[in-house]
Amino acid sequence: MTKLSVNINKIATLRNARGGNTPNVVQAAIDIENFGAEGITVHPRPDQRHITFRDAYDLKKVVKTEYNIEGYPSDDFIEMVLNIQPHQVTLVPDKPDAITSNAGWDCIKEREYLTPIIKQFKEQNIRVSVFLDPEVSQVEAALACGADRIELYTEAYASGFSHDKIAAIAPYKATAQRATELGIGLNAGHDLNLENLAYFVHEIPEILEVSIGHALISDALYYGLNNVVQMYKAKIMGQSSH
Repeated sequence: MTKLSVNINKIATLRNARGGNTPNVVQAAIDIENFGAEGITVHPRPDQRHITFRDAYDLKKVVKTEYNIEGYPSDDFIEMVLNIQPHQVTLVPDKPDAITSNAGWDCIKEREYLTPIIKQFKEQNIRVSVFLDPEVSQVEAALACGADRIELYTEAYASGFSHDKIAAIAPYKATAQRATELGIGLNAGHDLNLENLAYFVHEIPEILEVSIGHALISDALYYGLNNVVQMYKAKIMGQSSH
């Protein structure tokens, strides 16, 4: 069964807009787990405009399911992850000023760069996932770099879903098939929401984990956080596959 990991960056964005500690990011993570999520994801950025490095350390003390830290592997990010020892680190090729993730790694071009970084994490028993576009050749290259999993960058799927969902998911299915053949785990994330999530996991049941933040937290403004976690889990569980 696909696990739901909730990215709580946007809760930190709201807190930082006012200062202080409301909403409380750590308490939100505890609550989200209690509501049924199987993981917590954070993506601290160099300017700490939402999740701060302090948050990342504080969350380690309370997350009881699976803790996933995403980010660009700068020296300070690597040091932080090695100190915190989360269950999983997801490497993302974002530039420091990126508003949000907008592309996967070119693991063919970046093999010499990524391989020693991945090795460093794996030596500390931290599972390593790399953010990838849905390209079969990149899956093979990610495995060559030593990655345990790939996270499929699903923005293209989300953009094309309402026009032609069969065409939109086709490259993801091909990539997932190759990953399964190679024995590399599959995660997915970016712009997945209540409309497009069920079809995605229905068509690619090998997905181990989806990481969802912006849409889920936005939906929580209308439906409440507890309700929304249940709604997303229901989509994953196939109660609505269309």
